[in-house]
Amino acid sequence: MANSQDRTQVGARAPRREDARLLTGRGRYVGGVRRPGTAHAVVVRSPVAHGRLTGCDVKAVWAVEGVLDVITVREADGVRLPCVTLSPGQRHSSYPVLEETVRYVGQPVAVVVARTPEIARDAAELIDLDFEQFPPVVGVERALAGDAPLLYPDWGGNVVTDFVLGDADCEEVIGAAEHVVDLTFRFGRVSPYPMEPRGMVASFGDGELTLWTSTQAPHHVREHAADALGLTHDRVRVIAGDAGGGFGGKEHLYPDETLICLAAMRLNGPVSWTESPGDRLAATLPARAAVHRARLALDADGRFLALHADVAGDLGAHPSNVGVSPFAVTATMLPGPYRFERVGVRLRGVVTTTTPTGSYRGFGQPEATWTRERLIDEAARLLRLDPVELRLRNMIGPGEMPYTSRTWQAYDSGDYPLALRTLRDLVTPPPQREDGRRRGIGYACQVENTGMGPSMEMKAMGMLAGGYETAILRMEPDASVVVSSGVAGIGQGIETALAQIAADRVGVPLDRVRVVLGDTAATPYSSIGSIASRSLVVGGGALVRAGERLRERIVAIAAHRLEVAVADLEVVDSAVRVKGDPGASVTFREIATAAWRGWDLPEGLSPGLEERVSYDPAGCAYSYGAHAAAVAVDPETGAVEVEGYWAVNDSGVVVNPAIVEGQLRGGIAQGIGMALTEEIVYTEDGQPIVDYLLPTFQEVPDIQLVLLETPSPITPGGMKGAGEAGTIGPPAAIGNAIAAALPEISGRVTGTPVTPAVLWGWLNG
Repeated sequence: MANSQDRTQVGARAPRREDARLLTGRGRYVGGVRRPGTAHAVVVRSPVAHGRLTGCDVKAVWAVEGVLDVITVREADGVRLPCVTLSPGQRHSSYPVLEETVRYVGQPVAVVVARTPEIARDAAELIDLDFEQFPPVVGVERALAGDAPLLYPDWGGNVVTDFVLGDADCEEVIGAAEHVVDLTFRFGRVSPYPMEPRGMVASFGDGELTLWTSTQAPHHVREHAADALGLTHDRVRVIAGDAGGGFGGKEHLYPDETLICLAAMRLNGPVSWTESPGDRLAATLPARAAVHRARLALDADGRFLALHADVAGDLGAHPSNVGVSPFAVTATMLPGPYRFERVGVRLRGVVTTTTPTGSYRGFGQPEATWTRERLIDEAARLLRLDPVELRLRNMIGPGEMPYTSRTWQAYDSGDYPLALRTLRDLVTPPPQREDGRRRGIGYACQVENTGMGPSMEMKAMGMLAGGYETAILRMEPDASVVVSSGVAGIGQGIETALAQIAADRVGVPLDRVRVVLGDTAATPYSSIGSIASRSLVVGGGALVRAGERLRERIVAIAAHRLEVAVADLEVVDSAVRVKGDPGASVTFREIATAAWRGWDLPEGLSPGLEERVSYDPAGCAYSYGAHAAAVAVDPETGAVEVEGYWAVNDSGVVVNPAIVEGQLRGGIAQGIGMALTEEIVYTEDGQPIVDYLLPTFQEVPDIQLVLLETPSPITPGGMKGAGEAGTIGPPAAIGNAIAAALPEISGRVTGTPVTPAVLWGWLNG
């Protein structure tokens, strides 16, 4: 194939093309969708945590002028959503969108539809609900107790699944080890909390359902809506505009969203709904809630022997779309970048009377990193070793790649020690001040599973979805280029990154490339969309191959017209020319026009310039990184300030460094929130406390970043995922920094978030 002299886009800090519309008020959000005659819906939610709905009197609602419909359990009978990821022993593979038994505050119990939002809200307050209340169950430890109330009495317990993975003889190695660090960690539940809340406009007419929704996975939503409502897939169209963030919380169709679709079908018209601020913490699926009892065994020289964790994950009221999989990822990613002789995990998924848990950026990996890295720091303290040196002593080296971990993760490439050494050289401790605060620096290292696939491995893991992506790449008769992909734009810059890949692979200027995303009627099928740091790895991998094929097609046509061999040609400035003879050339526009007219084509080459390529990855691509945090702790109040933050990250070939750095900084901010401020707290009677403290610019310090590049040998183009990398390391780095600042209580630094009240309690016994 011809060499190119103009591949300059991959690696460039091209401005995000999305930002022009987002920053000038032209973003395509659900709240801006206007359809003639739109009705407005309000979802009525359970005020009790556990019970049976014995009465739902809606007579007063129907008496309100402007009310168009009321949907209760009876009207939604038989409408169910699937659990896409199933675990061993899981009894339920789907769940109803409405049912009489309620198992969490915020569970939908009815929908009111009216001509205006105000009428709908006022009428919804008139529904008369009666409940037979049952005892609530809050927290996995309470749910596992022998006297715990049962959410599903026919199960005989509250455990959905209980299985082990890894090495079965961990206990023997731990029992014989010279040193063992044994700690129990508790993680608070946190919310994805995107800027744009969940919302939907559903319109039904002529037997077809069209959904404008804020989602990470348009095709996923389409097939679930169709199946739930008895429609064929071709009768449902999903349009996702500029989702104002997703972070995992918008990767599937929710019961309340399904009810809006049902309302549109019943009214034969458009219905609009937006999640209210007061409902967000109880309605959008949270994540992270888990308890880990973990042990690290070492020999006398500090060599890691075994790592074992008993993971009890809080599934909430029922297994969600993702089920136990975030906790399974915790288990499989527990070894991180280190060598162990043995690694084992017992994993239990437990139901509680709280909002079902689901996906959130990092997907179980921040918890795995906290558990492993806190154990390592406590081991270093026990053995009186430098924590960085202890890590380097046990770290997998570049010469060992590819490397398969004890939990079957096939790490593809990387230099883990280089990342940690680079970080150590980068860290500059903040100036010491005599202000009564105690200071410390903590480190954390991570390996990140990105680019989820392959499809058959997903099937073997119990996932009812595929892992491939398809790219359609077309050069129009005027030589402009259109990319169509099934992944979705959720603020991560994928529209720009895909354009950069297409521009480089085909050989056209960036401004000649248009990217089409988010519309199931205009994009190729994508089973799971933009989740799991996969949109560029898998979607971009498909595009790389499509670009190569389209370029080969263009050059073949040029070779035929110029009557030379392909090897004698090169692509320069949107033209194909003979090497050493710039005058012998043909422009892309001339080639494209002729191709679409079917003129002067090589024998056997069909008209047009379009390539459709599906890419099913051979395996995951593993990014990695190292993080460090400097904290100042006030022992009088328990307040923690992050004074400095540093991170080194390797996500393979970096298509756009500015985008990757932005993703890292945003993720680190979310990780700081998990570490210090964010938690959805429940009272003993199952009521969520609405105070939720997101980090602000005051809590997030200046973040210094270094990007390394070790191409993935698996991904076409060498990319690895970067979208979740920033969230994984910060909690552990901050936890280790707090322990370094307060070594006398380091063994008590065992959970997130470390709020002032929690830390003050640790300090004061």
